[in-house]
Amino acid sequence: MSDPLVEVPLREIAHGRTGDKGDRSNVSVIPYAEDGYAPIAEQVTAERMRAAFAHRGAGKVVRYDLPMLGAFNFVLDDVLQGGVNGSLNLDGHGKSLSFLAISVSVTVPQSVVDNARAARAGDGA
Repeated sequence: MSDPLVEVPLREIAHGRTGDKGDRSNVSVIPYAEDGYAPIAEQVTAERMRAAFAHRGAGKVVRYDLPMLGAFNFVLDDVLQGGVNGSLNLDGHGKSLSFLAISVSVTVPQSVVDNARAARAGDGA
């Protein structure tokens, strides 16, 4: 039986966390299940993340792969409009930016989505 490919927002197979320092944001992307790591590594590049944050003026974006942790860390420069002390933006800290990051779409086998759902529900993976 074939495992069809589906296009889904990254949030279907991973969650995210965000931190900040000055005008730099740090966004972690963590797959719910192990089989989500490879498609994220292939498709969620620094360039795609920069494009997702272009409207916020994102400058340099660096992706750090953390295979032993099964996660990725993206460091985005110039994305907080000056940071908490230099911005009129309501979210100068950038704590909610992970929601934007996990809206990026990925194409994965349906089984990756199913395994992520099972992991979120506590049913395995």
